Amino acid sequence: MTTYVAFLRAINLGSRRTFPKDAIKAAVEGAGFTGVETYINTGNVRLETRMRSPARIEDVLEKAFLADRDFEVPTIVLSIADLVRVAEDAAELAAAREGVGRHYVSVLKETPTQAAVRRAEALSTEAERVVVRGRAAHLLLGENYHEATIDNAVVEKVLGPATNRRDTVITTLASRWG
Repeated sequence: MTTYVAFLRAINLGSRRTFPKDAIKAAVEGAGFTGVETYINTGNVRLETRMRSPARIEDVLEKAFLADRDFEVPTIVLSIADLVRVAEDAAELAAAREGVGRHYVSVLKETPTQAAVRRAEALSTEAERVVVRGRAAHLLLGENYHEATIDNAVVEKVLGPATNRRDTVITTLASRWG
């Protein structure tokens, strides 16, 4: 069995798209995965499977979530090794930039092309930076995320589907599950 982490996008943001942790766990187990754990109510799921393709796992989970919730739940799956790499990058970037107000990580569904990476990183300003490494876009922002000009929606326009987490969530997941 191989362990993966699934990140669910756009859940628990309002009254219409609720998906509690216990229901997520039940849906993942119902889809045939084992060793299922969740962390906080933002859609972070550890699972074990014999499947080797993250894209296939995403497809199975998305179908299970649609059946359970009656709305689409875009899902992004990383191997544990990829999650640990993203967390290490987050720690390195935070250490290199003292005084980072907020650090968010947009976990990407696909590995972006070099041209897309250049376009995304060109969005950086003196006050905000985008750093893309593998399947993660690190958003190094000021103190107030809601005043930032760079957010997950902007990242998605350049790099494709993504879901956003605080760097502290990413590092905690890597510590717990890596």
